[in-house]
Amino acid sequence: MTLPIRLDEDGAAAPPRENGELAFSAPWESRLFGLTMALVEAGRLDWEAFRGRLIGAIAAWEETARDEEWNYWQRWQEAFEDSLGAAGLVATPEIDRLTGQLAARPHGHDHPHGHDHHHEHPTENDE
Repeated sequence: MTLPIRLDEDGAAAPPRENGELAFSAPWESRLFGLTMALVEAGRLDWEAFRGRLIGAIAAWEETARDEEWNYWQRWQEAFEDSLGAAGLVATPEIDRLTGQLAARPHGHDHPHGHDHHHEHPTENDE
């Protein structure tokens, strides 16, 4: 995929990397990144406006939330949600309502277990 933008490689807006590749510690982080990039490519979000919001979210965390564990992708999510509202794609109250609904669902709610595979993480021998 060729991005219409260049991701920062250093500085406040630079995403975490491992061996030069973007690093995600949970599936939601990579999904959020992909959704953001898809909206930027489709012209629904302005990259520079998003990037400014991301830098602002990082700066706000640095000033006020140091007791909260640092997570770059949580700041990205804040910037994404703000950008959705600013672009008129989704209103903030709607984001809050949907977030609450998703958080209230029980673990495994959308994944029935009546199938033939296990949910253990692969070992080196399985790869």
